[in-house]
Amino acid sequence: MKNKILFILSLLFGLMMINAGLDKLFHYMPKPENMSENSIKTFNALVTIGWLMPLVAVVEIIGGLLFIFPKTRALGALIILPVMVGILLTNIVTDTSALPIALIFVLIEIWALYDNREKYLPILRF
Repeated sequence: MKNKILFILSLLFGLMMINAGLDKLFHYMPKPENMSENSIKTFNALVTIGWLMPLVAVVEIIGGLLFIFPKTRALGALIILPVMVGILLTNIVTDTSALPIALIFVLIEIWALYDNREKYLPILRF
């Protein structure tokens, strides 16, 4: 039962990352109408750097795909970690309206990192 719940969480997390990445590339989701002024400024600043959003999109898509499958989840969690830090900081600093959702995704990310901690030990050994 536990494995099924963890797989469902991983699948949803991975699909959300893939969707977010694809939206950054193809812009098929409508933009929220009630964005704060800080959020608009932050978004415009990120879009101004032409190569940044496609890079984040590719990282989200690759990380999301890897996160779905148990064999590659550890690598997917590492790839998505910088994106999740950015999502969390953006939701803390610019607009806290989506912070609860961001915290749920951060908790799933932390779980995946903790669950695969033994796979990271060879990287950390000197």
